[in-house]
Amino acid sequence: MPPDIHVMPVEASFRPALLALTVSDEQYAFVGRIAASLADAESCAGSEPMAILCDGEPIGFYRIERHANTLAEVEFVRPTLGLRSFFIDTRWQGRGLGTRALEAVMHDMAHRYPWARDVALTVNLRNAPGIALYRRAGFRETGGLYHGGRSGPQYLMVCALPVLTAN
Repeated sequence: MPPDIHVMPVEASFRPALLALTVSDEQYAFVGRIAASLADAESCAGSEPMAILCDGEPIGFYRIERHANTLAEVEFVRPTLGLRSFFIDTRWQGRGLGTRALEAVMHDMAHRYPWARDVALTVNLRNAPGIALYRRAGFRETGGLYHGGRSGPQYLMVCALPVLTAN
């Protein structure tokens, strides 16, 4: 049976486990340190820190930006959320969990933010695994580049949120 992957807002009970998550040295250029991202998300009114859980254990992190224009200083035509700082801990990478986690993220966003239609993110041009993951999930480049990142130019990518049906 595959592991249970789900997402939820960061709770105090697993904050220490989140702070212990890491990525490879090369990935830090793209995602940064969890402590800084978590603190920033907790201090920004429009940002929500989220945990990725595998069988109840924190294995990753991301943040939701309720105002996607904070990602790349772009105005979106449709109501759009931002996805920032998405990562899976280095010990859990290479198992297909990033794909499953991103599916859970998208369904969670569609459920909790029914007004939103799309999700936007930026990904560094040198982050080939990240670009591949986002493309597999349905994200597409908008045609422009964002040059405000600390590690160089980034693609701005957008994906429609899934349409949820009533059960």
